Amino acid sequence: MDDGQLLRYSRHILLSELGVDAQERFAAAHALIVGIGGLGNPVAQFLAAAGVGILTLVDADRVDLTNLQRQILFDTASVGRPKVDAASARIAAVKAEVRVVAVPVRAGDTELASLAAGADIVIDCSDNFATRHAINRACVHAGKPLVSGAAIRFDGQVAVFDMRDPMSPCYHCLFGEGDEFEETRCATLGVFAPLVGIVGATQAAEALKVIGGVGQ
Repeated sequence: MDDGQLLRYSRHILLSELGVDAQERFAAAHALIVGIGGLGNPVAQFLAAAGVGILTLVDADRVDLTNLQRQILFDTASVGRPKVDAASARIAAVKAEVRVVAVPVRAGDTELASLAAGADIVIDCSDNFATRHAINRACVHAGKPLVSGAAIRFDGQVAVFDMRDPMSPCYHCLFGEGDEFEETRCATLGVFAPLVGIVGATQAAEALKVIGGVGQ
């Protein structure tokens, strides 16, 4: 790390649990973020600010006016743009040395298998069970750690599944594909704006802990 990087990340480096070693692991890491909405926005922002070297952003949607209530990487000028492009531009303006790969597709099993295989960690910020299960299958097959999050109304959840450990449970272990779960959407039930920030920031924290080898 050069002097500029040591200064930029000094508040991380001062933490005995992190130090220079963890910061260098952040810089060498490739994080795959699926879903660049309410959760994906803070996840991408915090991982970029923390110095994660490569971020792959996957989302087929365009920015809608209703997104601006909670999706903090976007502004009025972003409306109508692909979310991955608008998010990439904002990240580049703040953290030019982070490499951002924008993937403006609704990824299925084939795409997710390829994307997960090339990443060090996967963060699921999607908003439907079909995509969550597809992401889980890709992570199980590739043996990659998965940080899963969800938020609706005033309720949120975060779970970490480390598929590098063959004894680790996976998303399917909690929510089986044959089980009956009500599909919930912000468009119909609403979501408290700060909640997505809380859940997304927690996902980012858990992802950094996995990358840096911190905690359990």
